[in-house]
Amino acid sequence: QVQLVESGVGLVQAGGSLRLSCHMSGRTFTNYRMGWFRQAPGKEREWVSVVDRNGDTDYADSVKDRFTISRDNANNMVYLQMNSMKPEDTAVYYCASSIVGWNSEEAYPYWGQGTQVTVSS
Repeated sequence: QVQLVESGVGLVQAGGSLRLSCHMSGRTFTNYRMGWFRQAPGKEREWVSVVDRNGDTDYADSVKDRFTISRDNANNMVYLQMNSMKPEDTAVYYCASSIVGWNSEEAYPYWGQGTQVTVSS
């Protein structure tokens, strides 16, 4: 069974940066696309970014040019570098993995426990 463990709980001021990490175990990492999602208080969970098996990436418009997703296949890790952060980035961030998923959470069968990110104004 796939296990995903996030790290990088953080409190950052607006304009600051934070990096989230996620480690996957239990299956062959290079077979999976890796995504990040987030859920703000009182809102539905939304897709943030995805990195494909070959390193191709995609981003939600709200984070494009501020966030960067990357993967380290040697260590089964995926990262989300978040720069120029805004208070509206405050959310619980989830790492997820899927063979076929892209930006739809329904296509991701495996999820981490989530990590809180708070951006103060």
